[in-house]
Amino acid sequence: MKHLISLPAFALLAACQLLPAAAPAGTEPVPAATETVAVPEPTVPEATPTPAEQWLFGSAEANVVLHQDWNDIASYVEAKVAARPNASVVLASGATAEAPAFLACGDKPMAAVFDADETLLWNLGSTAAFTRMGIGFDPKVWDQWEKTGAGKAVATPGVLDAFRRMRAAGVEIIVNTNRSAENAAGTEATLKAAGLGDFHHGTTLFLRGDAPDGSGKDGRRAMISANYCVIALAGDQLGDIADIFNAKDLAPPARKALTDAPVFGQMWGNGWFILPNPLYGPSIKGTMDEVFPPETYWQPEATE
Repeated sequence: MKHLISLPAFALLAACQLLPAAAPAGTEPVPAATETVAVPEPTVPEATPTPAEQWLFGSAEANVVLHQDWNDIASYVEAKVAARPNASVVLASGATAEAPAFLACGDKPMAAVFDADETLLWNLGSTAAFTRMGIGFDPKVWDQWEKTGAGKAVATPGVLDAFRRMRAAGVEIIVNTNRSAENAAGTEATLKAAGLGDFHHGTTLFLRGDAPDGSGKDGRRAMISANYCVIALAGDQLGDIADIFNAKDLAPPARKALTDAPVFGQMWGNGWFILPNPLYGPSIKGTMDEVFPPETYWQPEATE
């Protein structure tokens, strides 16, 4: 027997099949899906070189200063070769400003010893990376740079011609840098890629970890002096000359005064050379009173 359904009942049944099922008691209804709206990412300010980076790496003035400096260094070295000195320019162990003493040369071959970073090399790749990242310095990033930065650092202005002249005069060029001994291969590659020549760890390249004094360089200078008469030292920090200048208790005025001690003051440009580096290091410090002595205080009159 067939069951007949009236039209009104059929319409009601169809409507029940099309409507969503009611949510079980005690539960919240699921909201209908809405269109996803893309939220723009925050704008990252464009990286801008610091004034110090603009001056050192980008200015014509810095280019001229460094050409002058390297010409002076090469001329000094050539003159010393022509009139062989009896003493090197490396301070003897325990030497002070009041009792200065320098290591004897004997008949050792002559060498000139240089720092690497911001002396022989401009670390353009890493410095730009730090600036783009918005950070001053990160030792983990720097470690990567030491290992992989070859080809991204350049020789400082004037150094290639100076090296040519010093090598022609028969002087060995040695690098003494605070890059890590663990990354010796990377540093050798970086120096070579910059056109500075072949350097070999332990003979013409000395690194942090080669001597027990950490970032101090006196121990490495002593190691170098065992085999060479060092006739020139150059760097961008006073520690590239002697660790005495980096004593932790020296405030900026006292450190500055130490460079003017009678014997030390005679050495600048006469075996000891400092190149400009306004970017980092112990030179970048000092309070208002240390940088601007109180006796120089001046105040303008009020203006309308």
